[in-house]
Amino acid sequence: MTASNDREIEVKFFVRSLAALEERLRGLGAVLESPRIFEANLRFDTPERALEKKRCVLRLRQDQCARLTFKGPASASSEANERQEIEIEVSDFAAARRLLKALGYEVSAMYEKYRTTYHWNGLEVVLDELPYGCFVEIEGPGAAALRAAADQLQLRWDARIATSYLGLFDRFCSKRNLRLIELSFANFKELAVAPADLELTYAD
Repeated sequence: MTASNDREIEVKFFVRSLAALEERLRGLGAVLESPRIFEANLRFDTPERALEKKRCVLRLRQDQCARLTFKGPASASSEANERQEIEIEVSDFAAARRLLKALGYEVSAMYEKYRTTYHWNGLEVVLDELPYGCFVEIEGPGAAALRAAADQLQLRWDARIATSYLGLFDRFCSKRNLRLIELSFANFKELAVAPADLELTYAD
């Protein structure tokens, strides 16, 4: 859910139980926008990692449709993650990948997740299942609204996370001295992940 000014403002939390959060959301009157669905995400960059150096993201995502997204560098705000986000739907995932390759971009990372999406009081709340754990993201018009929503959902504001999913993946691999290339469910099938491996604490 990106505002008309192409700004994304969100907070993210690491949680023990998505089922409990989903029950809480429904009790508060949240509307299910998209049931649990698998996502495949490809991040693109130049061979010289020009986008990464500018803290920008170019992502191609496939779920019920295919979407191409650009994200600018995150602001230095300590309350919420705020950055430019421009997203368009594309008709053909494979063709979009070929187009990016023709423009000189290559796949720099791949990650998978399952996502369930709710709308609630003008906010978007997503429940994400990553190979290394469960997360809740709340997106809305500003930090004050996000903090109020987190309070209602009984999520500790001081446990919010600024690091991206791929950043957490890199942290995990470094902690465990692993050389995994893809953040996939297959790669984590035999791995047990503790909060300390991600340097996170639960918010619920």
